[in-house]
Amino acid sequence: MTLSLYITRRFLTLLALILAVFFAILMLLDLIEEVRRVNSGGIGAAINLALLHTPRALYNILPLMLVLTAIALFLRLARTSELVAVRAAGRSALRTLLAPFLAALAFGLVAVAVLDPIAAATGKRYDALAARYDQGVSTDASFSGDGIWLRQGDANGQWVIHAARANPDGTALYDVTFLSFGQTGGPKLRIEAASADLTDEGRWVAHDAKEWSFAGTANPEAEALRQDRILLTTDLTAAQIRGSSGSPDSVSVWDLPGYIADLDRAGLSSRRHAVWLQMELALPVLLGAMVLVGAGFTMRHARFGQGGMLVLMALVSGIAVFFVRNFAQVLGESGQIPIVLAAWSPPVATLFLSVSLLLHLEDG
Repeated sequence: MTLSLYITRRFLTLLALILAVFFAILMLLDLIEEVRRVNSGGIGAAINLALLHTPRALYNILPLMLVLTAIALFLRLARTSELVAVRAAGRSALRTLLAPFLAALAFGLVAVAVLDPIAAATGKRYDALAARYDQGVSTDASFSGDGIWLRQGDANGQWVIHAARANPDGTALYDVTFLSFGQTGGPKLRIEAASADLTDEGRWVAHDAKEWSFAGTANPEAEALRQDRILLTTDLTAAQIRGSSGSPDSVSVWDLPGYIADLDRAGLSSRRHAVWLQMELALPVLLGAMVLVGAGFTMRHARFGQGGMLVLMALVSGIAVFFVRNFAQVLGESGQIPIVLAAWSPPVATLFLSVSLLLHLEDG
């Protein structure tokens, strides 16, 4: 127990040091970029933006931080011959790794439960401020190259909404088209408007609008109506619109299940958010597996040589796992593979492969 506590304490100390170093590095890089963005806002505004953006950037590379921590820990233990003493005492390599592995799992749980909401909140605030500085007094923002697509539905049919652009909080759409479809699938109504505002009462207010009805008319254009304002009932919220077009990491993991249910009820795609939720749940396993990856190449005694090559192999392996995880995320979001497979296969496969490597290289 004393030895396990000693290894755990050294592991957590190195992890805190590495996180602090990379936070400072990312903060400096962000600060340089934000100074260019807010050249009229002063250094204070740039520091504020950098502080808001850095937590999300650091959170996204946590797996790489765990690999570096494991490499640093076991290189130190090997160079001071502490690993030799541990083996001489009859403790196997896997048993020695149990303490840092469990510490990584615990850190992963804390990261998901505490750090993720912090990164989501600061990232959301950063996006809003960055959009303000990018576009001056105007808050218009294009979410994608062909605009934003939304859908809302009820017992009477579906509405498909397309807008060329929207403001960052999702409460105003510009160059917007509303298409109403009945239960049979055919179009019933079309409305084109210069802009549409989302009110707190759950309504779209379309301004400078033109309405075409396709029900019971042979020439919709001849009977089209132009109105200054048209009111349309909706169950969409600004948060749902932002989430459907933005990054799911802007939503806290605690809010994601309900958020996904709301998106499904509104007829919006929640697949990206579902993949992200499962990846967050799998993060502790991935962090533990990354510790085993780093240890698998660096638990040899320093006198065996090839230390630099083994460290390089550990780093390359960690980076490879990181990119495989991101690739699986893309496949999951695009529907090429199931959501659970996209989120859980990289950490579970890494865990088993790293244990196999340790059993092969060590006496077990």
